[in-house]
Amino acid sequence: MRLALVHDWLNQLGGAERVLEHFHAFFPAAPIYTSIYWREKLPSAYRAWDIRTTWMDRLPGIYRHHQWYFPLYALAFARLNLADAGYEAILSNKSGFCHGVHSGETSHLCYCLAPTRYVWEYATYAARENLPPALRVALKPVVLALRRWDYAAAQRPATHFVAISTEIQERIRRYYHRESTLIYPPVDVKRFFVAPHPGEYYLVVSRLIPYKRIDLAVRAFTELGLPLRIAGSGRDRAALEAIAGPNVEFLGYVPDADLPQLLAECKAFVFPGKEDFGIAPLEAQAAGRPVIAYGAGGALDTVIEGETGVFFREQTVAALIEAVRKFEAQPMEPAVCRANAGRFSVERFQQELVSALQTLIASR
Repeated sequence: MRLALVHDWLNQLGGAERVLEHFHAFFPAAPIYTSIYWREKLPSAYRAWDIRTTWMDRLPGIYRHHQWYFPLYALAFARLNLADAGYEAILSNKSGFCHGVHSGETSHLCYCLAPTRYVWEYATYAARENLPPALRVALKPVVLALRRWDYAAAQRPATHFVAISTEIQERIRRYYHRESTLIYPPVDVKRFFVAPHPGEYYLVVSRLIPYKRIDLAVRAFTELGLPLRIAGSGRDRAALEAIAGPNVEFLGYVPDADLPQLLAECKAFVFPGKEDFGIAPLEAQAAGRPVIAYGAGGALDTVIEGETGVFFREQTVAALIEAVRKFEAQPMEPAVCRANAGRFSVERFQQELVSALQTLIASR
């Protein structure tokens, strides 16, 4: 099919980019339209892709500080006209404003990672990012204007939503007043293996930023005295190291090639934040390892309590400690964990996504 891919921005590697990589693998001839593209920061394989940027790509300092320009993304995508480009369908990979691309009568499937957080959950976002009170007040009219634009863009009749989790499905309904189908993101189960003798350390794999709540894990395991390894980097690292006991080890950035062994040899994977979906707990389960997770958001879709993991219901150190102790007394089978991860395979994702696109095109 003649398809265009649309992505919010390409200046960092995260879950959204992993989804985009699958989109490109399924549709290698499809051009990718995005606001900005930082070639040097992203995998070299991306340089062979047909990536087309907007005028925002020329703004000073935007690669490192793309958040500073947040009011402009809606404008950039609103001016990106794909309506008459001859595509059978547009597939957008949205957490920001890229669903606002001008599609006209062309079928548009929006794979919604999340309704734009800093628009619809501004108070939470501002608190999490420690925005100064004066700046919060000054930005509020801008955020309200963007909210109106974002809602209007979501009402276009040619646009159909796909949610990545039941959490996002509910938010699409609440914020956009739209229904959506559910297609879970994929986990590459074949990358991971089950170790015959896992180690004794617990593991976190995450960017070290406030909303991930790695501070809960650091404080809980410092109090418990159990070994915790933390893979990942981010602006919170120094603050987390300051509160960590000697049993907490910071590994920094860990290459993708090293993650399967690190996951396979951990005792359990710790997931203390509330995520829209969260691929890391599924990668852990693909390696046969159970998950200790905050019982909210995407974890409710990916972890089976009592079989592949344990939930804690409050984001407190005490609740996490209780969950760890519960896990220690409740052994879980690696084969059950891996089988659960298999429900989210790449093959299943491709089949469901292509079917949704074909159905949408046929209905026009």
